Amino acid sequence: MMSRIQLTVLRPLHRPTTRLALGFLALGALAACGSGRDPSTLTAPRNHLLGVDRGAEGGADELRGGVNAYLWRGAIDTLSFMPLASADAVGGVILTDWYQPSASQNERFKIAAYVLDRRLRSDALRVSVFRQILQDGQWEDTPVSATTTSDITTRILTRARQLRAENGERDN
Repeated sequence: MMSRIQLTVLRPLHRPTTRLALGFLALGALAACGSGRDPSTLTAPRNHLLGVDRGAEGGADELRGGVNAYLWRGAIDTLSFMPLASADAVGGVILTDWYQPSASQNERFKIAAYVLDRRLRSDALRVSVFRQILQDGQWEDTPVSATTTSDITTRILTRARQLRAENGERDN
């Protein structure tokens, strides 16, 4: 059994405000532990897009995520004239930012390319092209020619087959 003095000392610890204050003190103590880092021990940022994602070499037909490395690199190479917004080699997704051709100041394009399979096949690639034109100071969505999408898809497939041939592998 506890004495009256022990109960008097322990009773305040059961109050919610006291528990909350002790919790904040514990968090503050933990936060103070990591503040003394030496900046020279931090690693420098790396460009993974060029270092890992373009790695269709040494007979590697497949990237770590399960997409075809030649299709991936063929798409990156083909779309390199446009600014890249995002590129995910594991998921096989390439999204460009808006590109405005120098010859046309009133239209711009954006492309999404998806590598869907491990095999180098035409149905393992899906390309979507988005087009906008400038009307009355506002960008408005307009349809693209069907040949635009198929031309870009063909160029990506051609580049992927070139990469595979350069690597000494035959096309299936």
